[in-house]
Order: sequence, then structure tokens, then C-alpha cells
Amino acid sequence: MFRMFNSLYRIPPFGRAWVGFISLFAVQLTAFAQNNDPVIMTIAGEPVLRSEFEYSYNKNNTEGVIDKKTIEEYVDLFINYKLKVAAALGEKMDTMTSYQKEYVGYRDQQVRPTLINEADVEAEARKIYNDTKNRVGPDGLVTPAHILLRLPQQAGNDEQIRVKNRADSIYNAIMAGGDFAQFASKYSEDPGSNKNGGNIGQISRGQTLKEFEDVAFSLRDGQVSRPFLSPAGYHIVKMLGHAPMPSYDSLRADIHRFIDARGIRESIINGKLEQMVKATGLPQEQIMNQRADSLASLDSDMKYLFKEYHDGLLLYEISNREVWEKASKDEEGLNAYFKKNKKKYTWDAPRFKGIAYHARSIDDVMEVRKVLKGKPFDEWAEILRSTFNSDSVLRIRVEKGIFKMGDNALVDKDVFGLEATPKKMKDYPYDATFGDVLKAPKEMGDVRAQVVADYQEALEQGWIAVLRERFPVEVNKEVLATVNKH
Repeated sequence: MFRMFNSLYRIPPFGRAWVGFISLFAVQLTAFAQNNDPVIMTIAGEPVLRSEFEYSYNKNNTEGVIDKKTIEEYVDLFINYKLKVAAALGEKMDTMTSYQKEYVGYRDQQVRPTLINEADVEAEARKIYNDTKNRVGPDGLVTPAHILLRLPQQAGNDEQIRVKNRADSIYNAIMAGGDFAQFASKYSEDPGSNKNGGNIGQISRGQTLKEFEDVAFSLRDGQVSRPFLSPAGYHIVKMLGHAPMPSYDSLRADIHRFIDARGIRESIINGKLEQMVKATGLPQEQIMNQRADSLASLDSDMKYLFKEYHDGLLLYEISNREVWEKASKDEEGLNAYFKKNKKKYTWDAPRFKGIAYHARSIDDVMEVRKVLKGKPFDEWAEILRSTFNSDSVLRIRVEKGIFKMGDNALVDKDVFGLEATPKKMKDYPYDATFGDVLKAPKEMGDVRAQVVADYQEALEQGWIAVLRERFPVEVNKEVLATVNKH
């Protein structure tokens, strides 16, 4: 702090009294900051400011949240969250290249838009307008309508004469007083414009075939061209109107919408970054880091959003390792947990564990039962695939699972004896079921999803208990009482 003041102001030679005053002022500023944003808790030796706790609590307990927590209820959730992050930091997960890349990606999504301002976007909008105006050129914009009679480029002489004569006949009819729009709707072979009386909309030079463009821009308003040939076929063109390039102010809102819709802001940001790299000589990564630090120092919400990204990614990594992935892959642990807690896994009604299937031939109905009998349930799918559906012709169609009443009409009818009408499957006239009716789960696989969820919860609770023992936690209840009340 003293060094900061020393760099800002040249200290006059007033002796120790002046230096003492500056030092006292610095101490007072520090004390003011501490009083204004005191430490609400210390977790694993790291102080947590009240503002960080408030940011997290308020963000996760908005009006739309169903399970809103009181501040006191949220304290334990917040502490557990911080303890897991502390464990991840202890494992140096924040040094992993994959983690750092992902964090920077999230952070930069917030930082990049701040590198430009509305003046930069406005400058790009004017550039787009001026580029368009230069492309349009002095001829401005025209609105032609046309009648197209298509002629393949490989057409023979007889075909060319036939199409040319037809175009001449239509032209002569128009010149005799025929309605151009009606003729276009009836005879034009351009599906994009014939429904609009041949109107192709406003165009500038360079947007159409040169042969078409040369004729269109030579016509006066209301004038109709004689039939002429382009690579697409024979055209008859009527000029509906000329217009100059609209003013920038009249198009400004549309151009800004175009910039947002086409992601052009990202291009503006990239250009700004390139300029900053050239001007400073710093690598882009360093410029982004400095920008992030600057934003965090000026905006506490931004600072805690960055921290949320930082800690959230760590939380995911370590929770996946300690709980989620561990539970889903620990077959021995899952089976042991199921056996220990088997009484909690009950059903309100019997279930059918097996298959409902449809076969092309009656012989395959019996063959299915033969190949599956005595085999483990989790192997059935592969057995059926390799036996019946290994080539291009599928002999059977199968639905495998643990069914309750109402899940499958065929199971309801054949197994549970309910009134149900199974839907017939085309080319598979023979319907059948195979499996067992269970009053309660017999093995872990029968209720695997529920066991995995419960096992994860058990692992998490055990892990949190270990973390509570490992890392000290202190909560300042006086500061806690001031949350959202200062």
C-alpha cells in the first residue's frame, strides 16, 4: 500500500512525520476495507469474505429456486463446497493442462465482450454499410420481374428454337396488352419468383448472371425487354423500379441486427485483440489475463463469477473421482451396498424382468427361449444380436428391461394377464415374452440406478466427514448475522 502511494505522489522532504501520516492513512484504508467486507469464515486456512458468501447464497437462492435455503441452512452446503475445492487444490488439480484450458475458456467468454465497446460495433456497422454502398455503385438498386423459360446448356438446336419461339410468343402477348405478372405466374419456370408475379426483389450489380444484369440495368421503369438468353434459359424482364442506396441512418438498426445474428462481434473482438498484441508486444494470453484481473478488481460480481468457474471445475474433477465415477464403476462396492441395504429396495407391485419380442417365424419364438435359458440377464442382448440379427436381415425385434404394469402392452397381456392390445409389428407376426416375474429385486442390477445414486450419496457423506476432520473450519457468527443486512 505504501509503495502504491509512493509511486503516485513524490513524497516531499517533510521528514518522518509525513511518512508516518501516509502509513497511518494506509492502515486506516485497510481497516475500512476489512470492516466493509469482513471475513465470514475461514476454511482450510483460507479466509472467505462476506461478499463471496453473499454472492454464492444470493445466486443460488433466487425467487425461482424451488428448494430455497435459509442462510443458516446454506452455511453447511457452502462449507462442504469449499472443503472439496480445498481437497482438489491439495491434489494440484488446478495445475492440470486440461483444467487450465477449460477454465480459461469459460473465463474468456466473459472477458472477450468487454474488449470492445459500442463505438467499435458502430465503426464496423459503418464499414459494412460503406462496403455495400461501394459494391452497389452509382447504378443504385433495381427491382426487376422476369419470366424464365429454362433451356439446358446442352440443348439441341430444335429445343433452342422451340423455347425461343415460346418466349417470343409470350413477349408478343405482353406487348399486345397482356398482364406481365399473370404471365409470369402462369409460364415462368423460376419457382422463387413466379408466385410473386416474377418479382425477384431489389438487387444491385454483381448479384445475378451478367447477361441478366446487363439487360435489367439498361431498362427504364415500366419497360419490358425482348427475350434474351442467359446460361439459365430465356428471360423476359420488366423493370419495376429504380432506387438509390438507402441512407446509413435508415439501415443502422438492421445492420446492427445483422452483426449480432452473424456473430460478427466475435470478429470485431478478434481484430481488437490483434491490435492490442501489436501495440503492446504481449502475447494474447497475457493480455486476456490482465484484462480479467482488471475486471475482477473493479467488479466484485465478475471476480466471484471467475472464482465460481475456477472452483466449480475443480469441484467437478474431484467429485467425479471421489464419488460419481467411483460409484458407477465399483461393482464390488455396489453389490456390497445393495446386500447391506437390500430391505430398502422394494417395489409396490411385481415386475417382469425379461424381454418382449417379435419374430418373423414361429421357429424363432422357441429358439429365443432356448438360447437364453440359464444365461445371465445382462448377456441376453449380445446373445440375441449374434444369434438372430448378425446379418442384414433382422429375424427378431426385442425390447429388454424390467417392466412394471403399463410399461408394455405385450407384457401386460401375456405376463400380467391384463386387458391390453399389443401393437402388431409389420413383417414380425409372432409376439412372445420370456423372463421372470419378480416380487422384489433379487440382485443389484434389478435396481442399479437407484443403488448407484444411494451409493454415491453414501460415498459423498463419508468423504465430507473425512474432509471435516482434515481441514479446520471457523465461522464468524457475528458476521454471518449481517449477511444481506449491511
